[in-house]
Amino acid sequence: MNAAADAYCVAMLRHYENFTVASRLAPRALRRDLARIYAFARTTDDLGDESSDRAVATRRLNAWRDEVTALFAGGVALHPVLLALRDTIEPHALSPKPFVDLIEANLQDQRVAAYEDWPALLAYCQLSAAPVGRLVLRVCGVDDHRAVALSDDVCIGLQLANFAQDVSVDARRGRTYLLQSELRDRGKRGAVRAMCERARALLASGRELEAMVPPRLRLQLALYRLGGEAILDAIARAHYDTAKVRPTVSRRARVQVALSSLIRAAGLGPGPVAAGGSAAGSAVDMAVERDG
Repeated sequence: MNAAADAYCVAMLRHYENFTVASRLAPRALRRDLARIYAFARTTDDLGDESSDRAVATRRLNAWRDEVTALFAGGVALHPVLLALRDTIEPHALSPKPFVDLIEANLQDQRVAAYEDWPALLAYCQLSAAPVGRLVLRVCGVDDHRAVALSDDVCIGLQLANFAQDVSVDARRGRTYLLQSELRDRGKRGAVRAMCERARALLASGRELEAMVPPRLRLQLALYRLGGEAILDAIARAHYDTAKVRPTVSRRARVQVALSSLIRAAGLGPGPVAAGGSAAGSAVDMAVERDG
């Protein structure tokens, strides 16, 4: 194990991210594996997003894909994320496909600036979101076709929540994930609302998935689901006007998300409901906006 490489991955957990990547109550080995997977996804996103020149971003992503392919072929890893990730890949027999899919999604971002309809966006999300959940299940030893399908739903739901939250951010990057058909039919706020409704329906699959896994993993999955629902509630409170303002979730609500997740993990029910809101709505805080 490379301690310096793992420290690099852990440091990335604070980098522009909505969700709690790994609960402190999760087993140490699982926290380490999740940090490595997250760091890979974050590095891949940064290679795609942090250059204003799409040709430059494409070259960087192609080089990154070559490094990943070489790693799985037994080559020497030089990047700290890959050095750390190697110690997760080997014991869990991870396939290169989820990692390459994440890179392909970011390459697609360099070519495609908008999506006409839901099937087109869903195909993108199968590359950009679903692979992360599949990796999480794998490192947790969950190998079940139904669990994979539910995980895909939750991860795509989380991504849609982020798309709805980040309309203004994506506009500055010259792209939008709001469906063009819904923009024409419902206007910008209506398209954001439609995205949120679709996200909430997908996130609901998390309840069945949580019931299928051990309590410690159930806690982690509940944090993801409730965090996504928290974002959606914050967007609703902003009247779906995310083209003008990026909604954030308060620190108090993040704590309530954590408490709800603990209760869910213990099998005591869906979590507390605060006066004036849903469990996720009052749960709003812990899962979102680490700088909030």
